[in-house]
Amino acid sequence: MQMETNFLIPFFTIFIQLMATHVKPQIIESQLNFPTCPATDPALNYRPVIGIVSHPGDGASGRLNNDSDVSYIAASYVKFAEMAGARVIPIIYTEPPEIINQKLNLVNGIIFTGGWSKKGLYFEVVKGIFEKVLEKNDAGEHFPLLAICLGFELLTMIISKDNNILEEFSASHQASTVQFVENIKFDGTVFGSFIMCEGAYGNSNFDNRQLAMNCFLQVSTCAAKEDEYTLSCDAKSSCAFHMIGFSFPFVALPFLYIIFGQYKIYHLFSLLEFGISPEKLQANNDLCGFFRVLTTSVDKKNKVYVSSVQAQHYPVTALQWHPEKNVFEWGSSQIPHTEDAIQVTQHVANYFVSEARKSSNNKPATSKVLDNLIYNYSPSYAGKVRGSFEEVYLFTPRPTLSSL
Repeated sequence: MQMETNFLIPFFTIFIQLMATHVKPQIIESQLNFPTCPATDPALNYRPVIGIVSHPGDGASGRLNNDSDVSYIAASYVKFAEMAGARVIPIIYTEPPEIINQKLNLVNGIIFTGGWSKKGLYFEVVKGIFEKVLEKNDAGEHFPLLAICLGFELLTMIISKDNNILEEFSASHQASTVQFVENIKFDGTVFGSFIMCEGAYGNSNFDNRQLAMNCFLQVSTCAAKEDEYTLSCDAKSSCAFHMIGFSFPFVALPFLYIIFGQYKIYHLFSLLEFGISPEKLQANNDLCGFFRVLTTSVDKKNKVYVSSVQAQHYPVTALQWHPEKNVFEWGSSQIPHTEDAIQVTQHVANYFVSEARKSSNNKPATSKVLDNLIYNYSPSYAGKVRGSFEEVYLFTPRPTLSSL
């Protein structure tokens, strides 16, 4: 028996070797065909830093700090930038102009937050920073700006050169929707990444997940016809080109619905009390020449207001709704926290930070960046004292951290 076993060992050894030589090419071929991660783009900055401008007050009606010169940044804006892969430097509006200008040279983009202040030093600082944004872009540096709520209103006032141009609306603490304007082209806008290919919704014979997967994999080679909002994915199917999103490839999100042939995104949150109607914006040559309207919304009294705009020649986006609140703010029961609402936040954050990565300012002095990052500050829990936000960063004028 021992001899028979020993005799079989060489046979099995040769058999295994033959099988290995037969299988190995298949494994190699499979590995060669397996998708690989794309190489990083040397033209992009993968360590972007976002500057967020502070707002007067403490974000809690003085219950955290009632000093006249205190300012704050809601932590939700900081987390919003961080969730897309950026770090944050606070642009403290009470600091000297030379310090603010030096900080602008450390960052790759700016966020104007929501709030209430529309005059005085804050208005002048925001105006000055906006002019610097335009100046940097005119000089060839891609330098994006995202203006949210009050930021939208301030840009409207600054660009129109009319501090009384805003109209009153009733959309405060309202879970809202945005409706895309007709014939708009979304490429290069905040909604450009909200893409998926949609099959026959409501038709149980179609697997929407599988269809979304097929269309996503083909999206780079599909021929988009923006005027018809169609996207031909392959020979088997023609998918509607709806500016909506997916969290990961293969998952079709339902937060965009087709209503009488029009396109809407749900799960947004508005704090609007002042804004501008489409008619008034179009009637102002300065605004009409600078912005193109992407979406409109309707307030509680069925008045239509402009809710999303994009600059025609600059990487400047303004929103009259709060993308950051869906994920990070819990003070109002009207803030949507559905999975779809979370994806809206993620897509907007991804878009803005992807714009910041295009900034050519990718080699700032490291020590100066580190000395001014938001990590040098600690947030305060404002939600506990019935503040407008869960957490806020508070700033009082002090030269130590900001000396550059």
